[in-house]
Amino acid sequence: MKNSNVDEYLQNGIYGTKQIKPEERKKFLGTLRERIVSVLTKSQVMEHGVYPEVETLMDEHPEATMLLNGDLDYSFLSDYIHLARKKNIPFSIVANQNTKTDIGLVLAYDYAINKEEIYITKNKNKNIVMKKPKKSLASRIFNYLKK
Repeated sequence: MKNSNVDEYLQNGIYGTKQIKPEERKKFLGTLRERIVSVLTKSQVMEHGVYPEVETLMDEHPEATMLLNGDLDYSFLSDYIHLARKKNIPFSIVANQNTKTDIGLVLAYDYAINKEEIYITKNKNKNIVMKKPKKSLASRIFNYLKK
């Protein structure tokens, strides 16, 4: 019994304490999925401006913390950092050279909330402007001659 405690103590000293769900922590910038309010991908963070959904969620969850992916250039993160400062939301830039993740921003608590839908998606159909198809030259001439 004592021998296993010594081994465990030595293992913790050499390799660090064991983490729960290390792959999940790597993906979600050091936090667990069950703690997350919302997530943006890197490409979403790199878009111009701030997602209004993130701003709304910051208002609804003022005790949450914002985690930003340090692999992204500061110019992409700055709008979200300014917003977090404005709303008094603590934030951290997570720079982990050993792991690759597609996640760019995480809004999370330090305890489990088990929110089912965490990914913010942009409604592509909302921004599409329908254009009228151009008439062919022959149909325009025909319509002109009809007049």
